[in-house]
Amino acid sequence: MMERPVFPKRAVVTGGMPYGNKTLHFGHVGGMFVHADCYARFLRDRIGKDNVVFVSGTDCYGSPIAEGYRKKCENEGFEGTIEDYVNINHENQEKTLNDYEISLDIFGASGLLDSKDIHQAESNEFIETLYRNGWLEKLVTKQFYDTEYDCFLNGRQVIGKCPIAGCQSEKGYADECDLGHQYMPEELIDPKSTLSGKTPEMREVTNWYFKLTECGDILNEYVDKIAKKRNVRKIVSETMRESLAKPIIYIRKEYVDTYLKVKESLADHKCSDLEKIKGGSFEIEFASLKDREAACEILTKENVRYRTGKTLVPLRLTGNIEWGVKAPSLEGEEGLTVWVWPESLWAPISFTKTYFKRKGESAERWKDFWCDPEAEVFQFIGQDNIYFYGVAQMPMFMAQNGHELKTEYPKGDLQLTTLVPNHHILFLDKKASSSGAIKPPMAEDLLSMYTPEQLRPHFLSLALSNKSVSFMPKPLNPEANENEPDPVLTQGNLYTNVLNRLIRGAFYSAQKYFDGKLPYGEVSKEVVEASTNAILKYEMFMYRTELHQVMNVLDSYIRQASKYWAKNSNNPDNMKQTLVDIFHMIRVATVLSHPVVPSGTEKTCDYLNVDKDKFFSWDHIFATIYDLVDNKENHQLKELKEKEDFYFKHPSQFK
Repeated sequence: MMERPVFPKRAVVTGGMPYGNKTLHFGHVGGMFVHADCYARFLRDRIGKDNVVFVSGTDCYGSPIAEGYRKKCENEGFEGTIEDYVNINHENQEKTLNDYEISLDIFGASGLLDSKDIHQAESNEFIETLYRNGWLEKLVTKQFYDTEYDCFLNGRQVIGKCPIAGCQSEKGYADECDLGHQYMPEELIDPKSTLSGKTPEMREVTNWYFKLTECGDILNEYVDKIAKKRNVRKIVSETMRESLAKPIIYIRKEYVDTYLKVKESLADHKCSDLEKIKGGSFEIEFASLKDREAACEILTKENVRYRTGKTLVPLRLTGNIEWGVKAPSLEGEEGLTVWVWPESLWAPISFTKTYFKRKGESAERWKDFWCDPEAEVFQFIGQDNIYFYGVAQMPMFMAQNGHELKTEYPKGDLQLTTLVPNHHILFLDKKASSSGAIKPPMAEDLLSMYTPEQLRPHFLSLALSNKSVSFMPKPLNPEANENEPDPVLTQGNLYTNVLNRLIRGAFYSAQKYFDGKLPYGEVSKEVVEASTNAILKYEMFMYRTELHQVMNVLDSYIRQASKYWAKNSNNPDNMKQTLVDIFHMIRVATVLSHPVVPSGTEKTCDYLNVDKDKFFSWDHIFATIYDLVDNKENHQLKELKEKEDFYFKHPSQFK
């Protein structure tokens, strides 16, 4: 038997928080939530449902929500409060997740109901701890100001071009682009106010920042460590390393003479060989971000065209947007709110606390899941968010435990999390987003064409852990070949066709030959061996969160069972052994498929007339069904009516 992976004793699974200014599009569900739900369901079966907490919630605050609310009022005559606006979207999001059978223990909201108060308290505690441990600094920086509207502009009220070299984003906002690159506001190229359409001024403001620029060494140590872990995807360490580069400026080669003229006025730096310039630019590297920013000001005054490289910049924690979590008063700075990105990083802690409060359990129960090395937090996110969850979150979590940053902490201290990022899920071979040129289909609308047990297996099979993959639903694809099958149905057919027929055939045969009882006997050696191999492969791929490989194991095993049934089901003389074997394969296929298609598998368990907790628990994964029932030699199955299904196609697919 191959060496089996070790899972934590307790686990939190988090799903990335959707903004409160929209309903969920297919990417939210198919690109992240289905994957997180599959893993949470597996962990409940693997380590016990009481040892797993699956949390997410609506990201209520921030400039996207404030801007969405403003447009809703101006363009559509919405008369409710901003909280009303967010609550409508929150309820719609929760309904969609329920319709896709996403089994969250709590879908909270950072600005609504009891989770609002708990999140405010957690934000105060988190930021005050950073301050006490010496990891905050108060900086005077420049912010965009619209003179026509006489107001400071929030992050989404400024649009320009991302200054990071090589960035392919469609939009750059005040201090981040839509691909998640971070930069100082004054670096944004060609900024325009979304209110007046004019170029805004830069005016000084005071805010609190996390000292991220001092975390390069510990982050490099952390990246080296996770790069060796089998259950952390390579994209995490690779993407994080990109942000740990030294502060670099890329200057167009036609400005060499201008650079040479101002070279001595720049801080000490390294310059690439000007005699061997590759491509259209050369680079100059500085020892600190401060030196690079000073150089940028000089180059801008000389009208030099340049781009900056990714590097660590101070992480802004506060701002002046009205719709936000109130920041604690530190050193007399009053009236600030918390920038939405940082507070969304500790929001899962707030939601975990809210979950246990709603259960009536101790307020300290959350620590069993977040502050114990024997527990683990798995965070399912999009690849664009690795910067925040990796580069920003990890040192902030470290800094909760003291001034000295470490990559490992004892029980009682906040632990670092495991990131599970997916690549983009495209739509018809193009990147789609609510704010982009290509609009994605809404997740709820897809349920008018497919059932959840058709969509869930398809999304899991797309190998988003490896690369960006396109979602190509035939009903929405104007270029689809009428004579070719719908690619979305391929994996769903494994259940609605193959496994559904197999289970029905086994039940009908048991009713015909054995009065609806489960035939008792010893499972064939080759069936036990095939089942054991499938279980072990499945478990290893789950450990690595390679969910497309999990689907490959399921596809192979279920089709193997189907072939076995097709070969042997027409021989009445051997029907007892055939049913003994096939019911074992049905049991294994059903347990392994439970995280993928929960309703159909739980219905199967119900008709097998076995206790659900025993049936799906991995404490009994290698057992036969006879080990799970009281009277193994006379176990009665539930009667299956004619044409009764376990997995369902959408009505629109019947002609």
